Amino acid sequence: MSALNETHDVNLRSWVSSAQNSEFPIQNLPFGLFRRTGTNENFRPGIAIGDQIVDLAAALSAGVLDVEATRAARLCVGSNLNPLMAVSEQAASALRLALSRGLREGSPLQSKLVGCLVAQANAEMAVPATIGDFTDFYASIHHATRVGRLFRPDNPLMPSYKWLPIAYHGRSSSIRVSGQQFTRPVGQIKAPDEAVPRVAPSRRLDYELELGIFVGSPNALGQTVPLDEADRHIFGICLLNDWSARDIQAWE
Repeated sequence: MSALNETHDVNLRSWVSSAQNSEFPIQNLPFGLFRRTGTNENFRPGIAIGDQIVDLAAALSAGVLDVEATRAARLCVGSNLNPLMAVSEQAASALRLALSRGLREGSPLQSKLVGCLVAQANAEMAVPATIGDFTDFYASIHHATRVGRLFRPDNPLMPSYKWLPIAYHGRSSSIRVSGQQFTRPVGQIKAPDEAVPRVAPSRRLDYELELGIFVGSPNALGQTVPLDEADRHIFGICLLNDWSARDIQAWE
């Protein structure tokens, strides 16, 4: 597993006052994609700190990054994070470290970084990466058992679960950021007492709080990834709300 470093020090404080006791303290600094609300600007990468966003393109122009972090930030000038995700995890770590040091209380870079901040209240977010594939699977035996009980009360856990991850491909095009309206799924539904299925909106729309993992640097086709090296391919994590149309799913 990746070792903790100085950016995770619980005693760190930021000169961004809203960072204290927030979802985005200086120990977090998650990457994202944003633009100013009500503009036609291209979405661009940023890092959250408190109720603000550090515009990475602006930070690059301000000259507040060291050589290694500058090299990584130059991968963040496009409309997604894929170029940064595709390289080794050291690149993102170097960029995060440089910004952590610049955002700390007493940093001599404060005067330059202040001009790189955009209030989250004045920004809209987008999915941070172009997602080419999406696989959903049960993270625990308890989850698999509970879902299995919905469809197979007498035999909720299939024997294969203990030997391989039960996974399926989802539609990556349906992944959206928070705060948007979603259309209720329409599909074939068949009740036990009905002779044939009917096409109708789902009446059993379920939700699941899940952990989303962004896979970064790829492996060559046919090349396996040793378990001890798996974390090197993980760019980051997020919270995911997985909507499921249980009545459509049961008939399928």
